[in-house]
Amino acid sequence: MVGKYTGLSDSYLSVLKALLHASVAMGRKLVVEWVPSCDLEACAAKETPEAHKKAWKLLKGADGILVPGGFGDRGVQGKILAAKYARENNVPYLGICLGMQIAVIDFARSVMKLPGANSTEFDPDTTSPCVIFMPEGSKTHMGATMRLGSRRTYFNVTTCKSAKLYGNARFVDERHRHRYEVNPEMVPEFEKAGLSFVGKDESGTRMEIIELPNHKFFVGAQFHPEFKSRPGKPSPLFVGLIAASSGQLETLLQPSPIIVNPKPVPKPINGTVGPKKTMYPNGHAKKPLDSLVYFANGNVIHT
Repeated sequence: MVGKYTGLSDSYLSVLKALLHASVAMGRKLVVEWVPSCDLEACAAKETPEAHKKAWKLLKGADGILVPGGFGDRGVQGKILAAKYARENNVPYLGICLGMQIAVIDFARSVMKLPGANSTEFDPDTTSPCVIFMPEGSKTHMGATMRLGSRRTYFNVTTCKSAKLYGNARFVDERHRHRYEVNPEMVPEFEKAGLSFVGKDESGTRMEIIELPNHKFFVGAQFHPEFKSRPGKPSPLFVGLIAASSGQLETLLQPSPIIVNPKPVPKPINGTVGPKKTMYPNGHAKKPLDSLVYFANGNVIHT
């Protein structure tokens, strides 16, 4: 977990819970290493060399990298470096809100050779504004100017990992909380360079989900998938991150097999009583469970 509020884990409580929900669904033990994004930056190598060394050791030893949301420019360069490391080394990556935006910034700088690329949140005078303030937002009033609540995202690439994780849905409704977004005018340039915008809003001008098609798992979401994660119904994108980090993604994305119960419960014939039933204290009969099958969207079926 690469963030700027790592000294107070409750700042990322919803993200931690979503990771736990996904880990349980995939049958894996969750181990979270906290990496302060400031410690990854070049200036930290001079000012706090031990912390810099430790941060990079943790990052390089991780099975997966998650960059959550945040505000302000402190630690942003460290987050960009984390996204770059994940992209270049085929390490599973999930970027949420700002975590998606900094992945876009890194792609512009490293792949598209635009060294000045930035978000106007951090550099209002950037020559390559790949992340911009929402056109309808107020720059003078911070209150009630965010794009909040449930918004619909349409998948325009149905074969992408994200769509498969959501059960091949045509669209999904997820909760948002942001003021900045990917600059739609630069999207054709990004797509030409290999960055895929697999999910967009109903207008097709707001970028909601990014992916690198040839990467093991490199996904960014403008929305906050952690807000809808629940025990027994984990967020699909978090399931994808955990699955990719534990070597289970390829199996998870395979089409679900048709399961046939080989031992159907016999029905009474001519008054013959069937197998003895186990009863609950309230007198209701217990139903046998042969297995539980988890789908990528967190739903469970009993067979």
